[in-house]
Amino acid sequence: MEQSSWQKILELCNRLSTVTYENLTKIIRLESAGSATRARNLDDSFQNDVDSWMGGGTCFSMTWHLYQAFTDMGLSPRLVMGHKRKEKNIHCALILPDQFGFKNSDFRINSEFRTPNSEFLFDPGYLIFDPLPLPAPQPFGSGEAFFPLVPNCVRLVRPAADALELWTGGAGGPMKLRFEYPLEGVSVEEFKQHWSESFYREMMTYPVLNRLDRERGVQYYYQKGNLVIRDKDGSRMERIPEELRVEKLSEIFHISPDLVDRALGILKR
Repeated sequence: MEQSSWQKILELCNRLSTVTYENLTKIIRLESAGSATRARNLDDSFQNDVDSWMGGGTCFSMTWHLYQAFTDMGLSPRLVMGHKRKEKNIHCALILPDQFGFKNSDFRINSEFRTPNSEFLFDPGYLIFDPLPLPAPQPFGSGEAFFPLVPNCVRLVRPAADALELWTGGAGGPMKLRFEYPLEGVSVEEFKQHWSESFYREMMTYPVLNRLDRERGVQYYYQKGNLVIRDKDGSRMERIPEELRVEKLSEIFHISPDLVDRALGILKR
């Protein structure tokens, strides 16, 4: 792969890092379309143009955007589903093979764990906007890799050659297991089936918004009336009064107040 192509990958990730993770758009599209399949197709039609999104997206729309962009570049990304304890297929990410001989100097982050045939994890839905080289499983490698991202450090663990675990933590706190990924991946058809099913999951009954200010190393996370602000020094929580919710969410998460108000109205009904 030419250096310019790798730079294009990093530019795609950087651009996506400015997008807010949010389910408000998803809630509006489901209510407007009347079914998950039609709502998903509406999402699908916009994925090659981030500016066409109504505000942001969830892990499915962000991952699909990268999948389409990488495929258009002639690459071979693999869609993988994430499991969390007993909840299956509730998250998704991308794996991209390293078949191009990248140099260590090509990376923004520590790439000491990269081997000649390693692969990269792309997980924009969990606000990880750096390509992370997967560690080689034992006995060929250590089986894990640590990345000191800010404000959330990341540890990738390979319990087996065909499995990957994502652990995160910050500010000296304990690392927590977030998702488990079977690395064989899924087909586009299966991915879209899980995407459609996601429209009816419990998290669609309340607003969820997540934004990373990459330059300042600050994460803003909102759920069920509570705003969590996380930086290198730790986390603090604030309660947003209902009468200020539209104004504050619009300001913090860079989403139009009309969109916020419309989605909250749908949830209230």
